[in-house]
Amino acid sequence: MNKAIFYAILAAALYALNAPVSKLLLQNAPPTMMAGFLYLGAGLGMALMGLARSKTGHGKKEAHLTKKALPYTLGMVALDIAAPIFLMIGLTRTTAANASLLNNFEIVATSLIALLIFKEKISKRLWIAIELITISSILLSVEDAGSFQFSIGSLFVLLACVCWGLENNCTRSLSHSDPLEIVVIKGFGSGIGSVLIGLAVGKAVPIWSDILKILLLGFVAYGLSIYFYVYAQRDLGTAKTSAYYAVAPFIGVLLSFVIFREIPGALFFIALAIMIAGTWMANKE
Repeated sequence: MNKAIFYAILAAALYALNAPVSKLLLQNAPPTMMAGFLYLGAGLGMALMGLARSKTGHGKKEAHLTKKALPYTLGMVALDIAAPIFLMIGLTRTTAANASLLNNFEIVATSLIALLIFKEKISKRLWIAIELITISSILLSVEDAGSFQFSIGSLFVLLACVCWGLENNCTRSLSHSDPLEIVVIKGFGSGIGSVLIGLAVGKAVPIWSDILKILLLGFVAYGLSIYFYVYAQRDLGTAKTSAYYAVAPFIGVLLSFVIFREIPGALFFIALAIMIAGTWMANKE
């Protein structure tokens, strides 16, 4: 269990790089192309990891995806096309810190979908944890009232969270299969889909130097993050993994402060305390 918790937090830390670094790279890449190459970076990087694993013989043998998993696999790919595009569009219209914090709404979406659609049991203690995290998210959302009033940017980030909440549950149904195989399918399927959408709407392809930077970010923030997230889901379940994943927005805010000099207000520290309490409740379940 402790190993699974470590994987969940590591996945969150890697994903936290996404918003602030993407904000920088979006200066030279359209949102749809950015989303596509991020996932292509995840797929390509993990495919190379798989090749190295097969050549060296390291790593235990994992189960492959089956035809029975096809509906969840297709749903995962489709949602992973929509979600990053929504997030990248949102990032062009709001701050990196605001987008990072709004990602906490993914926890609510993931947990409610896990309960209502996939019938995953949520304990009383975990409900309290989710409520604390939700309160923290609300406080964070109203911290800068001038920039968070259901602006277009914030709305797109929230749409991304809903898509990822449903996608997390699709991935949960696949979590007993090889995580590396899952990420490769996510990466190439969603990446190619997003790039094709970008080309269809007439968006320009970034220059090679920018593409390489986006691919590298995609490998780390999407590929490795999803890889460890799937391993965490095996032991923790979807809802609880999402609770630990709640540290990602705070890491993202700290990175945004370092990169963009975005200083959080007083409510941030109140929300931070509540978020810590929520994560502690999830850990003590």
